[in-house]
Formats: sequence, C-alpha cells, structure tokens
Amino acid sequence: MSSHVRIAVVGAGPAGIYASDLLVKSDVNIEVDLYEKMPAPFGLIRYGVAPDHPRIKGIVRSLHRVLENEKIELIGNVEVGKHITVEKMREFYDAIVFSTGATADRDLDIPGMDLEGTHGAGEFVGFYDGNPNFRRDWDLDAEKVAVIGVGNVGLDIARILAKTADELHVTEIPDNVYESLNASRIKEVHIFGRRGPAQVKFTPQELKELDYSENIEVIVDPEDIDYDAASETARREKKAVDQVCQILEGYAMREPKNAPHKIYIHLFHSPVEVLGSDGRVVGLKTERTELDGNGGVTGTGEFHTWDVQQVYRAVGYRPEGVRDVPFDHHASVIPNDGGHVLNDVNGTPVPGLYTTGWIKRGPVGLIGNTKSDAKDTITMLLDDYRAQKLTPAPKRTRKDVAAFFEESDHPITTWAGWHRLDDAERAAGEAEGRERKKIVEWDDMLKYSGPQDITE
Repeated sequence: MSSHVRIAVVGAGPAGIYASDLLVKSDVNIEVDLYEKMPAPFGLIRYGVAPDHPRIKGIVRSLHRVLENEKIELIGNVEVGKHITVEKMREFYDAIVFSTGATADRDLDIPGMDLEGTHGAGEFVGFYDGNPNFRRDWDLDAEKVAVIGVGNVGLDIARILAKTADELHVTEIPDNVYESLNASRIKEVHIFGRRGPAQVKFTPQELKELDYSENIEVIVDPEDIDYDAASETARREKKAVDQVCQILEGYAMREPKNAPHKIYIHLFHSPVEVLGSDGRVVGLKTERTELDGNGGVTGTGEFHTWDVQQVYRAVGYRPEGVRDVPFDHHASVIPNDGGHVLNDVNGTPVPGLYTTGWIKRGPVGLIGNTKSDAKDTITMLLDDYRAQKLTPAPKRTRKDVAAFFEESDHPITTWAGWHRLDDAERAAGEAEGRERKKIVEWDDMLKYSGPQDITE
C-alpha cells in the first residue's frame, strides 16, 4: 500500500464536506482534494437556503472548521467532466466520491405549465440566493400567486414572496434581489397540497416561522383539517407529524390577524390545470380530494378555479449527471449499492468510484441526513482500501494537480480565496449595517477568490 491515500470529492456542499471530514479523520492517512464547480463552496447552504434562515446558515460555521483542515484542499471554479475529465482525475486520485447535489426542477405534468408566469422553485431560489447561473431580475407584478407543493421549499418560496423587501434587506440578499422584491405587488400567496395535514412534508419549525412576520397572516380553512385512520397512526408514531398538525389546526382556529399579506394553505386540492389567456397565467384549476382511509386520497369530482397570475411548482429537485459517470436518468441518481457507483450496463461496481448525498439517493431529507449518508459511503471506501481494492494513482502529489491546471490555463479558486471573498461580502454588508451582502456575478467572485496558486 502507498504511504498515503489520495481521494477526490466532487461537490463542496454539506454532503461533500461531511464525506471529506470522515475521510481525513479516519485511521488511514488520507489527503482530500474537494472539487466545486462554483467559485465559492458550501453548495446548498449558500445557494439553496432562504436568506432569512440564519439558524440553518449557521451550519456554515461547522463546515468552515472542516475545511480548515490542512489535509483538505478546496479546488473551486472547476466542473468535473468539463474542466477536468474523470479519466484524467484517475491519474491523481486513488478514488473519487461524487456528491454533486441537485438544482434543476422536477417537472409537473399538468396542462398549462408552459405558460408565461409559471416557474420552477429552483429558478426562484437561484434568483433570491444570488446564484450566478440564474436570472438577475424577477417579475413580481402579480397580486395573487400559487405555490404547488407542501414541503419546506414551498414554504420558503411563499414566505419570500409574502415578505416585504425591507424585511429581507437585513439579510445577505444582493441589490438586484432587493430591487425586484421592492417592486412586488403580491398580496396573496396560495399553497396547494393534494393530501391532508398528516401528509404534508413541512417541518414544524419552518411552518411556525411562516407566521413570524407582522406583515404576513397564515390562513387555513377549517374544512381542510381532516384525518383518517392512517393519519391518526402517523400522528401517534411521529412527534413531528403531530406538531405540524397542531400548528395547522392553530392557524385554522385563530382569530384574524389582519396582516396586509396573506398566505393561504389549501389542503385536499390537487392541481389539474394552469389556466391561461394570451399565453399568460390567469388561474389555477384544482380538484377537491378526500382521504381514502390509508393516508392516500381520491378525487371527488369537485373542481375549483383560483384567481392567480403566477404559479410556482415546488415538487422537488432533479439531480443531473456528471459526464462519463453512470447515471440513471429515470431516477435522476447515480446508480449505486449504497456507496459504490454501479456500472449502468450490468450493475457491477465501477472500481474507485463512489457517491453520496442527493446525487446518490435523490433530493430528499434534511441537511443533517447527509451525515449518516456520507458515513455509509466512506465506510465502504475505507473497507475497499484495507482490502487493497483501490488502484494507486500514478501521480500522487498536489503539485501534480497544480501543474495540470496551470497547463490548462483554467483559473481555480481555493480555501484562502474563499476567505478573501468572504471578507469582501462582509465588508459590503457592514457598510449597510448588515452582516453580509452576497456578491452575485461569477467574474466578481473570481476577482476576490482567484485565480490563485493551488498550493498556497
């Protein structure tokens, strides 16, 4: 065996950082190069969490501590499969772990989803989180909008749409986001879910936070509070389910708050068509559903039409593959056995390739779920190393990697570069009395974070 093991982890979001941490803290002498296609690390935390969730963004502090480890080298602004091939990476690394996450939106197959005014959740999240790959302005000229989907992302979108721009200005939102939100005419946000209170995917804290703003009133129709035997069982068996049901019941029973902006949570309404006129959204048609006794629902044949001018689908994200790595396009995951990447021809493990996070299991679960997920994958990798199943890479130093990128003349960003970008964002925020103001443009991020010497 070699005196040390060289591992590449692809994707510097929570999943990739947790995997890197487990590798360098193992009883094996391991060096990790952590690849990230964006100029800045942290993935979902930086570009997927709503800006008014500082509690969740506090996870960055723990991720920071991981990346301070000198055994982990951040290599940013590099898209694997484009700026460096997997085949080339095998010259430098004994194994590669893919943890590339998901940003694309899943489709919703109902008529009218191609009308102007329909949007995927990921598009809007990318906008308000300042992701340089997404648009810089957003038309919020509608007064009433619909959000399809009863998960936390749907709540985030509803809350951001219903809050005022000044409420959000204390966060890290960039100027372009503030300007779009400040021009918003939205008064009502309608969230639709086809099942009942015990089946929604909200977490209790997210659901409670929806009502914290003095400008927002959350409204639930008392008729939508209904349970069957399976629902009651779910409440007894899972504390979080019972808490969510209690919060929804509280919204349904309380006196009006008379806030200027309303968020309506409509349960037992299955969207069947987005209605349009002259190519634009003018409404949403839903079918009333009812519980079937087993926690599922059936249609009642009763239809409702809702006056909305925009529709946001928050029905899940869709991971995308990495060039030259097997990918299951139907399930939108890298085929795997819990850690090993499997050949898409005969289902056997591809030597030296592993996967973790959403690209492994799909975009489900909370950020914390990625820790146990990473543990399973890294345990497999370490077992393979001890069984001498990993083929040592011929080029075994970081200088070899540095030489490749110098020769390719592609600018990379580093951990030291992130600190420079971090300082610049904090300085921009401090000038306006807030903690940070996010820098959006790709070239502007590179101005602070790179290009730099990979061995700095």
